[in-house]
Formats: sequence, structure tokens, C-alpha cells
Amino acid sequence: MLDIMPFDERYAVNLSMLFTELPLLDRPAAAAAAGFTAVELWWPWTDTATPPGSDLDALREALTGAGTRLVGLNFYAGRLPGPDRGALSVPGHESDRFRANIDVAVDFAASVGCKALNALYGNRVDGVDPAEQDALALENLTLAARAAHRAGATVLIEALNEPESPHYPLVSAPAAVEVVDRVNEATGLGNAAFLLDLYHLSMNGEDLAGVIDRYAARTGHVQIADNPGRGAPGTGSLPLADLVGRLRKAGYDGWVGLEYKPGSLPSSEAFGWLAA
Repeated sequence: MLDIMPFDERYAVNLSMLFTELPLLDRPAAAAAAGFTAVELWWPWTDTATPPGSDLDALREALTGAGTRLVGLNFYAGRLPGPDRGALSVPGHESDRFRANIDVAVDFAASVGCKALNALYGNRVDGVDPAEQDALALENLTLAARAAHRAGATVLIEALNEPESPHYPLVSAPAAVEVVDRVNEATGLGNAAFLLDLYHLSMNGEDLAGVIDRYAARTGHVQIADNPGRGAPGTGSLPLADLVGRLRKAGYDGWVGLEYKPGSLPSSEAFGWLAA
């Protein structure tokens, strides 16, 4: 059982996994009612990279009306949740959609003060040379990083876990950080960073304390969930209180995204692990 963790002002509720029993535009207010001032989101419009301006305006109004700050946003990533794990390395229509989404996502993020944009790499495609996909990924990530730089934002590169994402090539912290380095070398801007997700890394069997010690300075955002089950802290066996504390001691002072499943509880009751 996890010790009660302090209600840290640097926690952000992931509105693509919590409060999903509510319509999208009602979720920021629900997070605020639960005591949070910050939220994060996957790209909310899975069927389009370029939603109508009215949809973007409505989400912006929901965020500002609730008094919640968006601190993390995914670029268009295909069907997520679903079989896709990003679009930027997938040749053809998906790569085109990602490129069309870059300015849309960056401009929206800038309009609400969001400084972190997650660029999911995309699955390997049968019959396509992995080297071709990696070259396309670098092209697209370079475009994204340059656009983000104009808005003072960071592009995040995330490692997922192999059991749940067997076709995703970045399934370790070193693999994701290697891509971060390639992007920063290509742009010279230094605004690509590692998204350190403790759940995914634990599913891959990585030494979490070692990853923190090695990569805390390269980390632009953190997400947590317990393992097994991807539930709230305390529902599994990860020492999340210790790991978050280790991150803070290592100098990470950014947001910690709560990207977990509420289980059988209403989302509003899934924060009992936090001290008031």
C-alpha cells in the first residue's frame, strides 16, 4: 500500500484517461472541482488532425472557464486509444496528417500557455524499411521542433511499453533519448526532451531509479500510473512516492501527469492516494 502522497501543485490530470465518463468539454471543470489546476490531453480529435476552429475555441473556453492550465498535449497520433501509437513515422496519409497538425497543435498550445507537446513516434509498418520510417520521423520531428520553438515549447519523445505496444520501436528510455538527441542535433535548438513515463518503463522491466538518475536532466515531462493494472498509485506495487521524490531530488521540477485508469471508481474518487 502506497503512503499517502502530498497534494503537489505540480500534478496534472490526464483528461484522456480520467473523467472520460464526461464529455470532453466538461472534463476541465471536473478536474478543477477535484482540486487540480493543471491538466493534460492526448489529441482529442482522433478522426482529424485539423479540427474546425470552433472545436478548438470550445476546448480553449472550457479550459480557461474552469481555471485549468493545459500543461501537456499530444500532436495528432492516429486512433488513440486504439491500435495506433502515433503518425509521424508512418508513410503516406498519416505522415501528411501529422504535418498538417503541427501548426494547429502548436498554435492551440500557445493560446492556452501549454509548453509541452508529445510526439508519439508511430508503429512499424509491415513491408516498410525501418530506416525509411526513422528518416521520415526525423524529418517530421524536426518540423515539429522548429514550430514548437517559435512558441517557446518543447517537443517530447516518449518510450512506450513493448507488451502493450509491440509494433512501437521506442520501448526503452535509451531508445527514446537517442531520438531526442537526433532531433536536437538536427535543429540545433535543444527543445526536444524525454517524456519519462514510469508505468511504461516499469512494464519494460527497466531500472526506474537508474533511469531517473541518468535522464532526469533530459526529461521534459513525467507521467505516472501504478503497475500492474495502470491504476492509481497504491493499486499496484510501484514505489511511486519514492520515485517521484527521487525525480525531485534529481532536479526535475516539472509537471507529473496522472495518466492512469480510475478502475471501478468514478474519476472524482480516484485521488485518495493524495493528501488534501
